[in-house]
Amino acid sequence: MMSLSSMPSAATMFQVYASISTAITMFKTMIHQLVPQQVQCYIETKIRRYFRPNSSDVTLVIEERDGMGINDVFTCAEIYLSARISPEFQRFKITKRPKDTGVNVKFGNCGKITDSFEEIELVWKFVNEAKKSISRFQDDDEGDFSEKHTFELSFSKQHKERILNTYIPFVLNTAKTMRNEKKIIQLHSLSGNCYSSINWDSVNLEHPSTFETLALEPALKKTIIQDLDRFLKRKEFYRRVGKAWKRGYLLYGPPGTGKSSLVAAIANYLKFDIYDLEFSNIKRDADLRRLLLSTKNRSILVIEDIDCSVTMPERNVARTNHNIRRDRDQEITLGGLLNFIDGLWSSCGDERIVIFTTNHKEKIDPALLRPGRMDMHIHMSYLTSESFTVLANNYLEISDPLYNTFKEAKELIEGAQVTPAEVAEQFMKSEDPDVCLESLVKFLKLKKINEQMQKKKHEEANTTDDDKQLQRIKTLSIDNSLHS
Repeated sequence: MMSLSSMPSAATMFQVYASISTAITMFKTMIHQLVPQQVQCYIETKIRRYFRPNSSDVTLVIEERDGMGINDVFTCAEIYLSARISPEFQRFKITKRPKDTGVNVKFGNCGKITDSFEEIELVWKFVNEAKKSISRFQDDDEGDFSEKHTFELSFSKQHKERILNTYIPFVLNTAKTMRNEKKIIQLHSLSGNCYSSINWDSVNLEHPSTFETLALEPALKKTIIQDLDRFLKRKEFYRRVGKAWKRGYLLYGPPGTGKSSLVAAIANYLKFDIYDLEFSNIKRDADLRRLLLSTKNRSILVIEDIDCSVTMPERNVARTNHNIRRDRDQEITLGGLLNFIDGLWSSCGDERIVIFTTNHKEKIDPALLRPGRMDMHIHMSYLTSESFTVLANNYLEISDPLYNTFKEAKELIEGAQVTPAEVAEQFMKSEDPDVCLESLVKFLKLKKINEQMQKKKHEEANTTDDDKQLQRIKTLSIDNSLHS
């Protein structure tokens, strides 16, 4: 046992402490003077990492985008977690649109949600980061702002295999079921201005058109429905033959024949979102590709009036340096569109339907119309007696052939070139079916008279030209006879 007399005095201990402190100070000074700052930081990091206890948790980072496309795991996680909001989550956004059955929950900023799966505790965290991109042609105060959304899933390291092989598929399947149960079709359109990047903006599709209310020939309706059903069932078939799981439809015909209504009916039948692509805001193929890749699976891409929505350069015209420079600066190309519809980029997504509409099929580049791009060409023709019956039942709630005016209107429809839009306009003039039918009969008779007058004028013009040609032939024959 150590006695008090053998212990060093306080003065001695103070001298030893001062000597050690001085040595440490000198050593730190030498380190700061001789060792570079980067090396000091590296050594300090290594020392801290060595003495820090190993974490028993694993964190999976789920980003909103996978390269240029949308990460389906993120979308499913957002749907799945929307029904599991806990008090621990302090900030989120809620919306409700007229047709929504409940409140839609989206995450607004950093927050945590706890979940349990097979007695495994899991913690979800939503992270929203704002980023600013500045090109070399912009000042520091300028630039486009974008947001990066991420989910972080944390759990004990020992459950890693079960989470990846069981829990994640469970989340995906649950989200798919939830999405199908309360599916509300979205209509997406381009949004953006000169100060921000162009992206998709969405609203609920309120169009009530269905195949039951569509004024089309019954045989044509049946053909379209069968083609859509066959397309949905052929996932493995498309994969086996090496084709992208997509289908192209060309809707062509006179204005007012119901092309837009058919698009809405297809969307309501399939429960697919619609992406309405307008070329007026798109300047480069890269922008077009980015927008098309951001569309979701099970969606319909619609390009209305394809023959006049964008001016595409002719492929057989020689390209000068001036034309090449102009194309790069401000024009999307036919090749850029074709590459997404039927090129390598067409495989980036499943269950896609591409629909072109036009009033003038003959003006469209044949490259856009071949099978594999536009697989089915649907002619939206004038109203027939059968489609007229459907239209009358929709607007007037009658299909009784005993109506004298109904029978007369039906007979006039057969011999006239009238569109569903024109007939619908007559049906909206009154709530009395008799008044509407009488108005339609007058309209059809007047239309028939105008068509006969136009035909007569055309025949007279052609006859006059023929007479002039015949007179010239006779004159030439007489002159030849005199000379001979």
